[in-house]
Amino acid sequence: MTREEKSLVIEDLTAQLAENANIYLADISGLDAGTTSNLRRACFKANVSLKVIKNTLLAKAMENSDKDFGELPNVLNGNTSLMFAETGNAPAKVIKEFRKKSEKPVLKGAFIEEAIFIGDDNLETLVNIKSKEEVIGDIIGLLQSPAKNVISALKSGGGTIAGILKTLSEKEG
Repeated sequence: MTREEKSLVIEDLTAQLAENANIYLADISGLDAGTTSNLRRACFKANVSLKVIKNTLLAKAMENSDKDFGELPNVLNGNTSLMFAETGNAPAKVIKEFRKKSEKPVLKGAFIEEAIFIGDDNLETLVNIKSKEEVIGDIIGLLQSPAKNVISALKSGGGTIAGILKTLSEKEG
């Protein structure tokens, strides 16, 4: 790959990083052609874009980006695949479902709406992240509930949206 080609790839990656709020880094090395094809199909069905990239090029793109990727560039070793999605938890759900039949993909890290997650042990947390639409649905449900539930949620939730949602989820369970 020539220097000019590398420069174009870095520019393209930098643009993709800028356009996407939900970015996952995963290791899919060792998957045979059939399994990789199945993973690509699962990603396509879930509206997740999957790309295998060179770590050095992605590191440069992250460096050139306006986003703060924190410790995420530190996981760029070995084989890395990049996953983009509109919904923050979609790639995590694909990975979790796919791992019922395979050891891979392994989550290296994720950048979700400016929050950074490092390591495969965060997979379950990422699967459970609610989309903006789900949060809006929860808020609408709260607004439609009786006033005493609203007042109760506000008091016990500390007045923050996260606290209110936590209180509501405890009431649902």
